[in-house]
Amino acid sequence: MSRRGSVLALSVLMAAQASAATLDVAWRQDGATRVVQLRDGGAAPRKFDGSRAVPLGSLWKLFVYVYAVDTRTPLPDFRCTGRDPEEVYCCDAGQTVERDAALAQSCGLFFAPRRLMLAAPAWRDYWMKRLGAAPAGELAWLADPARLEPGREVRLDSLLRVLASVSPASRAEAESALLRVVLDGRGADTVRWFGSQLRVKTFSWHERDGAVRQRLGGAAGWLADGTPVWFAGEGASAGILRQWAPRLAAALPPARPEDSGCVMVDYFARYPVRSVRGADGDVTAGALNGRHLVTFENGNSLAVRSGGELWVERGSDGRPQVRGRLGVNEYVARVIDREGSAREPEAGKALAIAARSYLQQNARLVAGCQQIADSSARQRVSPNPATPEALALARWTDQLVVDGVSVRYHRDTPAADTLVWTQAVTQARQGRRFDELLAAAYPAGSLAVVGNSGTRCQRLARNEAWLAAALPRWRRQLVREAGYEAPATPPIVCELASGAPYSEQSRNRIFMRPLATREDRITLAHEYLHIGLRQHPRGQDEQYVERLARRLVDINLETL
Repeated sequence: MSRRGSVLALSVLMAAQASAATLDVAWRQDGATRVVQLRDGGAAPRKFDGSRAVPLGSLWKLFVYVYAVDTRTPLPDFRCTGRDPEEVYCCDAGQTVERDAALAQSCGLFFAPRRLMLAAPAWRDYWMKRLGAAPAGELAWLADPARLEPGREVRLDSLLRVLASVSPASRAEAESALLRVVLDGRGADTVRWFGSQLRVKTFSWHERDGAVRQRLGGAAGWLADGTPVWFAGEGASAGILRQWAPRLAAALPPARPEDSGCVMVDYFARYPVRSVRGADGDVTAGALNGRHLVTFENGNSLAVRSGGELWVERGSDGRPQVRGRLGVNEYVARVIDREGSAREPEAGKALAIAARSYLQQNARLVAGCQQIADSSARQRVSPNPATPEALALARWTDQLVVDGVSVRYHRDTPAADTLVWTQAVTQARQGRRFDELLAAAYPAGSLAVVGNSGTRCQRLARNEAWLAAALPRWRRQLVREAGYEAPATPPIVCELASGAPYSEQSRNRIFMRPLATREDRITLAHEYLHIGLRQHPRGQDEQYVERLARRLVDINLETL
C-alpha cells in the first residue's frame, strides 16, 4: 500500500522503518493486561508491560465514534473541498465520506470534536458512566474531547480499560467498519491470516525511546469476542500489519464471537415427513430435546439430535413439519457439515463465506429472522448440532461475505460464479488460501462484511492499457530482481473512490485513480511491483519499491 501527493515524502520516511524487529502485543482479559513480544532478530527488546506510555495516535477517532453512536450525536457526512492536505485520508475534492468509511480510512477531519460540537461536560458524564469513575488520574487523557491529540501519551493498560468499557452496541457498529481494515484498508490481504477475528483501528505516530525518536505503527480495538487488543512496532501501520500478520494471528488469544442473528430453517423441504419419534413415542407438535428418528413418506429415516432448537408443527396437509431456529454461525457450520467438510480448513473457510453469502442473498426476512429452506435447491443444512471443527470455521469467518455477484456453490460441477467444493479441496491441498479460492470462484466479487458492502471494481481501461504497454519494456529490469514473479495475467486496475492507492495481491487487483500525471504512473508501477515482488525479500519495503517504480517509469519515458 502506498501514499501519494502531499503525503508522499512522509510515507517514504515511514516506510524506511517498516521492518520492525519487535512487535509488542497486549490485550485485556479478566481485568488484567496480558502482553507478549514477537521478535524478528535485532537487539533484545526493552521491558514491556501495561504501564508503558504509548502515543494515542489516531485512536482518538475511535473514542469519538463510539461516544457519538451511543449518545446518538449526529455524524453528518464530511465534504472534501480540496483545500486541506488532510483530506487525502477522507475523499476527493467535491466528494463526501460517511462515518464508517471515515473510521476505517482514519479521516480526522470527520471526527474533529469542534465539527461535531462535542461538549466537554456531556463527554465526561458519558465516560464516567461507562468506566464507573471520573476520567481522572491515569484516565485524565479522556476528560476533554478537545485534548484527544495524536501526540498525547497514555498508559497502555488505561487505554485497554477504556476499550473494554465500550458498550456492546457501539462496539458492534465500530467493528463492522473496522473489519474493512484487513479486507481493503491498511491491512489489505491480511484477511487470510485473521479472518474476521481482528477488528482494529490503525495508527502511525512516533514515540521517544530514550534520546531516540522513532516511528511507531500498529492498531488497537477488539478481537471478535470483544477482547480489547493493542499492538505496535517500529514503522508504519500498513507495513506492520503485512510483516507481522502470520505471527500476530498465532500469538493472539482465541476468540469466540457470540452467534448473532437468527435463521429459521424449514427442514426436509423436498421430502414429506411421515413421523417424528422420540424415546416417549411420536412427537406431533412441540420442541425436540434429545435423540429422535424422522421417518419420511418414501420409507427412509434419519436420526437427529436437538437441544430444543428444532421443533415439530403440523403443516396444512396434516403432515408433521420440522423447523429449526439457529444462530447464523451455527447455521453456517451445519451447512459445512452437510455440504463439505471441516477436515480441509481453507476450503471449509471458503465454503463458510459462500454459505453465509448465499443466506444473505436468498433468505426471506420473517419476524426479524432470515428464513430459508433446507433443500438441494437452496442450501442443505444438517439437522444435527454442528461439529466443533465446523463451528470454529464459521466463527473464524464471522460476518464475512462475498459481495458483487450472485453466489452459488456445487459439489463437483463447475459454473460461473460457483465455488466447486472438490476443486476448492484440491487447490487448498496445493497451498492456496481461502481468499484465493474465493477469488478464483467469484472473480468479479469482493470480500465484504454483512451489511457493509465491499469495494467493487470499476475498471480503469486506460490505466490497464498503459500498464500492458509498459510491462514488456520493464521486463529486462525486473528479471534481475530476486523473487520477481510476473502475474499470469496483467493486474486488473480499479478506480479508487478515496484514500491511498493499494494492491490486492491475492486478487491481482490495483486500486488507484485514473492516470493524469507522472506521479499517477509511478503509483501504478509501485502497486504492480507489490504484486510482482510479493516473493521478494524486500517486496513490502516501501522505500525500495518506490525507488524501483520511479526507475521503471523513467525507462518507459526514455523508450517513448
